[in-house]
Amino acid sequence: MNSEPNPSEPTGAHIDPPDAPFDDDLRPHSFDGIREYDKRLPNWWLFTLFGTIFFSFGYWSLFHHWHIATEPGDAVTQEIQQNALIAARSSGTVNDDQMWAMSKDSTVVAAGRATFSTTCVPCHGDHLQGKIGPTLIKEVWLHGGKPTEIIHTITNGVPVKGMPTWGPVLGRNRIIELAAFILSFRSPPKAPPAAPPANTAAL
Repeated sequence: MNSEPNPSEPTGAHIDPPDAPFDDDLRPHSFDGIREYDKRLPNWWLFTLFGTIFFSFGYWSLFHHWHIATEPGDAVTQEIQQNALIAARSSGTVNDDQMWAMSKDSTVVAAGRATFSTTCVPCHGDHLQGKIGPTLIKEVWLHGGKPTEIIHTITNGVPVKGMPTWGPVLGRNRIIELAAFILSFRSPPKAPPAAPPANTAAL
């Protein structure tokens, strides 16, 4: 038998390269002997890239530069706070901070204004300036000017001075609205200044 290799057959040291699209040009650079074809990026990829760039610019302009709309994160926070106020108002259990926040809510203030017009104007005036009863727009209050103190005064009245007990008449929800309307004429108290840091100098 003839055991000589056939020169027309490939030897073990030779491997045929895989089929490749020889009609595409190779880019001139090479990294670690690796080269790449000079292919155009697909349209869907380019559309995604440029669409993202335009969307980012529009988002930044709308929410952060011109402030035309509320940033989504802030909008969610505001909605959570608003829901908390609604829940507190419905439950009838509120604190001073919640009452100050309600005094900025136009819906709550409008409801309180309607109640004030029908029950409080004869004694306190249509602009809270005071008539038979005291003014409600000064910083000094006879029976406490904190929001919860105002609610307490409206609810229990001041019978010795002629102010009726409005709790059974108006109910807790309307009294909260009424107090929010009164607070809308004032500003929340400023927080006290922070204490100076202790002297930590070495003795």
